[in-house]
Amino acid sequence: MKAIILCAGYGNRMSPLTNGTHKTLLKVGSETIIDRILNSLNNNNILKVVIVTGYLDQQLKRHINENHKNLIVEYVHNNRYRETNNIFSLALAFEQTLIDDDILLIESDLIYNKHVLNQAINSNYENVALVSPYKIGMDGTVVQLSSQKIVNIFPPHLHDENFNLFDKFKTLNIYKFSKEFCQKEFKKLLIHYARSVDDNCYYELILGIIIYMQRQDVFAEIIDNNDWFEVDDPNDLENALFQFNTDERINILNKNFGGYWHFDIIDFCFIRNVYFPSKSVMAELKNHMPNLLQNYGSKQRNLNQKLSYVLQYSSENLIALNGASQIYPILKNIWRDKKGLIPNPTFGEYYRIFNNFETYDITLEFKKEEIRSKIEGSEVVVFVNPNNPTGSIIESNIIWKLVNTYPNKKFIIDESFIEFSNEKSIISLLETEPKNNVIVIRSMSKSYGLPGIRIGFVYTTNTELSKTISDEIPIWNMNSIAEFYLEIILKNKRSLKQSFEQTKTDRDVFIEKLKTIPYLKNVFDSHSNFILFEISKENDMIANLDDILLNKHNIYIKNVSSKFKNNNYYFRVAVRLPQENELLINALKTLSLSTQ
Repeated sequence: MKAIILCAGYGNRMSPLTNGTHKTLLKVGSETIIDRILNSLNNNNILKVVIVTGYLDQQLKRHINENHKNLIVEYVHNNRYRETNNIFSLALAFEQTLIDDDILLIESDLIYNKHVLNQAINSNYENVALVSPYKIGMDGTVVQLSSQKIVNIFPPHLHDENFNLFDKFKTLNIYKFSKEFCQKEFKKLLIHYARSVDDNCYYELILGIIIYMQRQDVFAEIIDNNDWFEVDDPNDLENALFQFNTDERINILNKNFGGYWHFDIIDFCFIRNVYFPSKSVMAELKNHMPNLLQNYGSKQRNLNQKLSYVLQYSSENLIALNGASQIYPILKNIWRDKKGLIPNPTFGEYYRIFNNFETYDITLEFKKEEIRSKIEGSEVVVFVNPNNPTGSIIESNIIWKLVNTYPNKKFIIDESFIEFSNEKSIISLLETEPKNNVIVIRSMSKSYGLPGIRIGFVYTTNTELSKTISDEIPIWNMNSIAEFYLEIILKNKRSLKQSFEQTKTDRDVFIEKLKTIPYLKNVFDSHSNFILFEISKENDMIANLDDILLNKHNIYIKNVSSKFKNNNYYFRVAVRLPQENELLINALKTLSLSTQ
């Protein structure tokens, strides 16, 4: 068997990484793309290789000649690589290469596991394409199957807005063709088409013609989506690294801090309401998407009013935010020189507000006497209620008493998870009894289920503070999708409330199941849609539990051990759908058996 690898392209979507480097010489982990392909051929004892070059051909040839001396490499040069497509490169290979064996055709932008080539090489079919079920994010040619037989081929230019991709299979761009098929059918028609009709199209078009004319059957071998990756742009390099280098997975996720739609994981790290938006809300968003994308959002006054309709609070006291995180740098500008009092543990936003602060402990229980003594020496007091990451809560009436007891102290009250508790928001008290020393922060992304569109707000009855904050808010602060979401929530408030109640039920069940895991020293009660658990430092075999779960089960959890001082290991997990929670429980039980 002889391999043909198409390497002529410039890789313009890879710019600027390919400005001075051939695309196949980019590394995924410690190995270049071309080395991965050639090593896989060598491992399968395919030593005759035809490589079609174009862009930076001397650089590529030098690398291959220096690093793959055991291969018998023949080069074909496409000097029109900038203006032609893969059909022309393959035509050149067919014209200049002796087809004296079966052909393994590979495009050069692929990363795949070692066994993938085996499915083509060892297939019972003479002419076969490797394919995978289509999923969002895939580009390029797709096929339609009847059993394992390819009955239609659809190159990208045939994918109009009404084209259904989800019943199709994406080609890996790895094919095995028999010598007889190449000589009698494929070679002649492809060269004629490339030379006389169109040299800037895809060779799959010719395969489609042959199949349509019933001149030759081509079959499919189905490959799992996790076994390969097509590298088209710089983002794909990191995504491929995640897929094929397990040592880097946890670092990639932690570094990115989001953008996880690329990765095949169950995300127990980031927190959202999994029961809302409902299917009907999502359908309405989808139906309005073209119009929303083509229109600007409203000014701030309108946003505040629409938010008021949803929350049933006074619009004069509300400021809609592009996510709650927008408020932290504004508060830093206002209070950076004030002494803060911050709960411990909490996350970094509040530490960054104040140049000078001390903390009060919230790990196991709220100690009123401790905080009273510390409030005396502070100027701004922070409550995160429910606390993140512990899930503990302070009764709203206790906070209210402190607000009244210390009218000269400022209070920041973060209620981002309050909907999942049984406590009423402090805002309901402020509505009837305004206080100039209180600002309430709420992230709606976590409770209303769409963190991707960024919605949050602050509430304060202090008109001077409200004006100071509003002056820092830019025009068109919220995108039109988020604004429209506020509108459609109004007719879905019943299902929203039901989502909170269902989450609380699921959480309580989840907690009880977590308590059955022997090595979990403590599973904290929670008043939010996440749960904190503790592992004793003696269980150092699973100190990197987050890494283990990710690589063995594709489950991503939040390691918050650095928030605690006793050297034990702490992890926070989101409350997801019951079947997903059960997957985590079973994964933890599996680890329990391995540690005994």
